[in-house]
Amino acid sequence: MKWDEFFVTGEPMIYGAMVSIVLVSIAIVVGLTYFKKWGYLWREWLTTVDHKRIGIMYIIAALIMLFRGGVDGLLMRGQLAMPENGLLDGQHYNEIFTTHGVIMILFMAMPFVIGLMNVVIPLQIGARDVAFPRLNAVSFWLFFAGAMLFNISFVIGGSPDAGWTAYFPLASIEFSPTVGNNYYAIALQISGIGTLMTGINFIATILKMRAPGMTLMKMPMFTWSVLITNVIIVFAFPVLTIALALMTFDRLFGSQFFTMANGGMDMLWANLFWVWGHPEVYIVILPAFGIYSEIISTFSRKNLYGYKSMVYSMVVISLLSFIVWAHHFYTMGHGVMVNGVFSITTMAIAVPTGVKIFNWLFTLRKGKIEFTTPMLYSLAFIPIFTIGGVTGVMLAMASADYQYHNTMFLVAHFHYVLIPGTVFAVIAGFYYWFPKLFGFRLNERQGKAAFWTIAISFNVTFMPLFFLGLKGMTRRMYTYSESTGFGPLNLIASIGAVGLAIGFIMLVYNIYWSFRYAPRDTTGDPWNARTLEWSTHSPIPEYNFAIVPEVHELDPFWEAKKTGKSLFKGQYEEIHMPNNSGQPFILGMIFLFFGFFMVFSWWIPTIIAGVGIVIMLAVRSFERDHGHHISVKEITKTEAKLRGEGV
Repeated sequence: MKWDEFFVTGEPMIYGAMVSIVLVSIAIVVGLTYFKKWGYLWREWLTTVDHKRIGIMYIIAALIMLFRGGVDGLLMRGQLAMPENGLLDGQHYNEIFTTHGVIMILFMAMPFVIGLMNVVIPLQIGARDVAFPRLNAVSFWLFFAGAMLFNISFVIGGSPDAGWTAYFPLASIEFSPTVGNNYYAIALQISGIGTLMTGINFIATILKMRAPGMTLMKMPMFTWSVLITNVIIVFAFPVLTIALALMTFDRLFGSQFFTMANGGMDMLWANLFWVWGHPEVYIVILPAFGIYSEIISTFSRKNLYGYKSMVYSMVVISLLSFIVWAHHFYTMGHGVMVNGVFSITTMAIAVPTGVKIFNWLFTLRKGKIEFTTPMLYSLAFIPIFTIGGVTGVMLAMASADYQYHNTMFLVAHFHYVLIPGTVFAVIAGFYYWFPKLFGFRLNERQGKAAFWTIAISFNVTFMPLFFLGLKGMTRRMYTYSESTGFGPLNLIASIGAVGLAIGFIMLVYNIYWSFRYAPRDTTGDPWNARTLEWSTHSPIPEYNFAIVPEVHELDPFWEAKKTGKSLFKGQYEEIHMPNNSGQPFILGMIFLFFGFFMVFSWWIPTIIAGVGIVIMLAVRSFERDHGHHISVKEITKTEAKLRGEGV
């Protein structure tokens, strides 16, 4: 292989990206060396098995990916801002919209949700950690390896270019001979294995590690949403694993699973992808429903209306999510019966979703509403998501979908579902739980300014796409003539995209400003909240709870504050905690190199890396690591310090 085939060349923006990657890498190394932080980085972060720190690393990675995917979105909007624009050529545009979709869904939305899940769930159920702390660290580093492998594709070898769905034959070696779609197949496989481990881990955590007295129907709604989400993960992700394995065989070893000849079937990929892909939508949206439930209840100063119906509706949504996948290809040759069945099941999903909307509205009714930044995102979600839901019902009608299919109407629909349904939620959850992690709130004035900028810019960006789709503009169209009349609406959408970028920059500035200037919270409960995570100190000690709480009702912390009863009964006892380990990080890095060598079909280093993976697994199998114990004396000292005694 020649160097000009290994490195992506010929694009000024790519050269700029290469230079920026090198400069940022040098700056990080110099900074860590100058401030003597290498040891701290290794001890406290790279080797941690603490669910809170792992959650923070997921969230940091998600924020970085938000801006990486956002740059792709801005480039697309820049290209479409005017007719016959030359900012991007067709190939570069194909690569950009492919990476934008994959990064935003799998490497931004998923890790942000999993990050909040890691931080909050053990605290909400009164546990000291997740069921398998070491496995939790492995999950993160596999996700990280997959994300890094996917992201280096745009400077080494070339990005995938067959869309985020990677439909065959577009993703086949005949139509995509570069290594771009090898990156897609292998990076998503590595990351997906980590996500599957997370699903198993959190199901075990929620079912087996709840505080005494916390029955399933006394769990917080966010915990319920996470339990159901992880059940979906465990059933859906193996399908993606198999599909990506078959894709890898087709591309690297010449098999014929998805070819147009020799017994292959390109529609097999579409079916396998969407059997995973549509439940994936609910994997990122159901936890968002849980986040909104917590926030709306807290800032309405009321119990969540219709608790049982909320739980049942999520269970129904999870079941229906597996029997709607064929609505993604109504126009691809199914008969009337098949289209009719999937049309009915797709529309049926609107019913339990509507139940949740009305439950939130009834929770708000006669509540003492406090308009904090998390609450603003939660309130904005309801009308915006409803627009996405109504247009989803329109798309669910198989006959009407022949008009909407593959147009910008569809692009507008799924952004109206996923941005308020996931992005607004994770930002709201980030603001809401931030003081629990760091001991201070983000600045409310700046947070509200960013909210209004993001909410208004979102609608300016995506509302015009509905009308462009109805006028006939297809998705994936990288240029258009002036005579189409698409120009003015595209220009408005592109202006809105710039506004979105400004809003997210304001969010990041708020984090920086608040770290420097925000007043510190010493109560551990800055929102006057309801659930167990707010009953411990901020910042949270390693062991979460010095004494495991006892639960007797829903919203136990709220009830304890009202009645004056203590959640924590008994005396301090020695606490057993897991040890940190460098093995998950090392395993993740070996997987990164293993995947990279596979992308380029360099088989000898691939085999060496594969042997390294087996060795790491064997080392763990024979390791005797029983963790460590925190003495009563140390617990007493830590608790006194966190209460501000003797300081």
